[in-house]
Amino acid sequence: MRLSWNEVRARAAEFARQWQGEGYERGQTQLFYQAFFDIFGISVRRVASFEEPVRLLGQKRGSIDLFWKGVLLVEQKIAGRDLRHAKTQALDYFPGLTDSEVPRYLLLSDFQSFQLYDLEEDDEIRFRLADLPQHVERFGFIMGVQRHTVRDQDPVNIEASELIRQIYDAVKAGGHPSPDIEQIMVRLVFCLFADDTGIFQPRGLFQDYLEDRTMPDGADLGSTFTLICQVLNTPERSRAATIDDDLAKFPYVDSDLFSQPIPAPFFDRNSRALLLNACDFDWSRISPAIFGSLFQSVMDSRQRRAQGAHYTTEQNILKVIEPLFMDELRAEFERIKRRKHGTLAALRAFHERLGQMTFLDPACGCGNFLVIAYRELRALEIDVIREVRAFSVVDEHRELHAAGMSRIDVDQFFGIEIGVWPTRIAATAMWMMDHFMNNRLSLEFGEPYIRIPLSASSVIIQGDALEMDWAEVLPPERCSHVLGNPPFVGAKLQTSEQRAQVRRIANLGGSGGTLDYVAAWFVKASEYVRQGAAKIGFVVTNSITQGEQVGQLWPTLLGSREMEISFAHRTFAWGSDARGKAHVHVVILGLARNGGKNGQRRLFAYNDLTGEPQESQHRVLSPYLFDAGRLRNPHVVVHEASRPLNGLPKIVIGSKPIDGGHYIFTAEQKQEFLRREPAAEKFFRPYVGAKEFINGGDRWILALQGASPTEIRHLPELNKRIAAVKLYRSKSPAASTRALALEPTQFHVNVLPNRPFLVVPETSSETRRYVPIAWMEPPTVPSNAIRIIENASLGLFGLLTSSMHMSWLHHIGGRLKSDYRYAIGLVYNTFPLPSKGLGVLTKLEPLAKGVLEARLEHPEASLGDLYHRHAMPVSLIRAHRRLDRAVDRLYRRSGFNSDLERAEHLLALYEQTIAPVVAAKRPRRTKH
Repeated sequence: MRLSWNEVRARAAEFARQWQGEGYERGQTQLFYQAFFDIFGISVRRVASFEEPVRLLGQKRGSIDLFWKGVLLVEQKIAGRDLRHAKTQALDYFPGLTDSEVPRYLLLSDFQSFQLYDLEEDDEIRFRLADLPQHVERFGFIMGVQRHTVRDQDPVNIEASELIRQIYDAVKAGGHPSPDIEQIMVRLVFCLFADDTGIFQPRGLFQDYLEDRTMPDGADLGSTFTLICQVLNTPERSRAATIDDDLAKFPYVDSDLFSQPIPAPFFDRNSRALLLNACDFDWSRISPAIFGSLFQSVMDSRQRRAQGAHYTTEQNILKVIEPLFMDELRAEFERIKRRKHGTLAALRAFHERLGQMTFLDPACGCGNFLVIAYRELRALEIDVIREVRAFSVVDEHRELHAAGMSRIDVDQFFGIEIGVWPTRIAATAMWMMDHFMNNRLSLEFGEPYIRIPLSASSVIIQGDALEMDWAEVLPPERCSHVLGNPPFVGAKLQTSEQRAQVRRIANLGGSGGTLDYVAAWFVKASEYVRQGAAKIGFVVTNSITQGEQVGQLWPTLLGSREMEISFAHRTFAWGSDARGKAHVHVVILGLARNGGKNGQRRLFAYNDLTGEPQESQHRVLSPYLFDAGRLRNPHVVVHEASRPLNGLPKIVIGSKPIDGGHYIFTAEQKQEFLRREPAAEKFFRPYVGAKEFINGGDRWILALQGASPTEIRHLPELNKRIAAVKLYRSKSPAASTRALALEPTQFHVNVLPNRPFLVVPETSSETRRYVPIAWMEPPTVPSNAIRIIENASLGLFGLLTSSMHMSWLHHIGGRLKSDYRYAIGLVYNTFPLPSKGLGVLTKLEPLAKGVLEARLEHPEASLGDLYHRHAMPVSLIRAHRRLDRAVDRLYRRSGFNSDLERAEHLLALYEQTIAPVVAAKRPRRTKH
């Protein structure tokens, strides 16, 4: 068993007494550190080496006085020698070390004084030999007890996953079946971790046993490891009296991790070498916060990355956890500390409540949300214990033992996960974090605290959360908070089974709607909250707070289910790759019945999608994630309209050929076709989609709508194209397309304008301040990737290209990936006009003309060039600003300070627009 801190301090005092005045001979270094490591019950030769050779910069070589790879480097001087240059000398060794060898700690000593540097925490301490007992806890890392800071992209985490991947591949190549191999890998990782963090004593017990008790060819390694697992699952009192002494040193773990019998894995010389190499790695440096996702990527080849492994960053997890519960708990703790009377009783009551809180992650994956939540709660508990101990000394004249005061354990955390492997490693990650926090408590109060055997465990249930009753996992009246990161699967990417689940759970009817998969978790979680749970905090794709999904999902959540948004993070970039962030745009939503206890709703907004948010507080938040205080119904949502509600002229999509590409040509393809059939030139017309409209380009389309039978009959190459289109349509699975095969010279949608038309591209980059809008002329044929208005006025152009309209598109319209998507029914047809109506748009014509003239100053530039976020000409920027100010004043005399203000104002106008329609739909009361 690990020595208690009282024993360690006593040994440190004896060590200081014996070595006082010694160390004037260089040869005493090894004796000094043998005795120093004995303070902690560790053999120095077991973990470190003396005079380790290392290559310096250039061709020089040196030797490190004492080197523990990945942990500690010692630069030792004789007594009385100046240590000022010793650190520089020690750091000169670093270029010759590999990443895994670089130590966290640097110790400089002249026998009579010490300088200890924690390079990871950028911390240092200096003291004399006589003061070692007061500072000995700073050397707790020798016993596997150390402070741990989570670093999302720490290369050591990536290196650890690679070590496990190599072992996994080698064992799997030996023919070991799944899922046993996954359970074996979890057990191996636990043992590697336990060997370096003080769970196994002495440190290195597991590595020593494998090295000393297995054959070099690896033939007996599998059976030896199986025997170790059996011992870990057997209480000491139940073990055979004749058990090997070294084997008996392994502690009783008592967890599901070792309880299930598994056939012994097969190892060979190579896989044994890989495992022993992994034993050399310092597993105490691994972050439990991302442990699960790192090792899941090892097991699932589809999730492996060329460089690094996939996980959710701690920073983003905290964006859920802190506003969901941690901020409130910390604020309550601070209020209690400021009390003038009854502080100790309030602290104890608060502490008891922490020990009774429960958490459910219904899509927990490998447990990273639960792990971070557990860590934060334990960190707060340590602060509470410190306050309780301080008050107890004053009020009760006695000091309480901190180790016996902990109330928080992993069995307060529950998860549901569909995958077998993630379910197992989630529980293991929780145990790892528990051990880290126990070590932290030990360091804080100088008392040994370790929970072996593992009497409690988190409850991670394997199954499909959408098909389960969550109340059977954790009764809702006992659940404090629901949290997590449910799957991101868009409506078009869902399997038929997933689509059916969403349709059934969200009660969408036969159409299935266009809801993302995550919406089903929200609906199910909101019902769970109605039954008694407190709050929901989920990370979701931003698509459910914009576009047509808002109208499908939120009336159900906020209306019939009595939920309100209690906090939210507006769109930001979600990091999820160890090397190279995943470009996923998400929001975070916190929901509670009636918004929860606190009357203020917290909103976090991002000027930079990868930067830090700015927080504001509101009385109520809209599903579009902005202030809804001005609305009569704060939950009003914009529904698609089949015609303009605002009196604007009709807007339509361009031509949609459904031709299999047989009517569409590049300039080169057109030239080659006309070389063979020059008489067909009259049927070619420029063909423009969003790409060509914005960035330029040359495409052509055969428009045969006006061709006579005689003309077609005598053009054989043209006939081949018509036949190919007919065949393509006839093979379509869609009945409407097969019917269209009978009219092969017609497009599915025929839009061939005969006068100038205003063009709005269907999609535009999110980086543009304005969506490029412009006129085009016949004979150009617009594609279905652009929207057109054939009788648009200059004033209408000014309105549509203004910041006012852009804000409506940005906040209400949907997205295609992260690009703006201009949906006719949702954006154009619903856009609220100024109160004075269409007539007032004539005031915008001079300013709209100014925008067009500013564009003409750069005739060589495409719209993409003109509206690039960095290349937009100053004259065009100023023209748009003048137009924006004029449009703003049409809506509100004082104007607006931001797009968010514009969107809030427009939504209030939209509410007024639809109010008569809603009132008309209400059934009249009849007399009885």
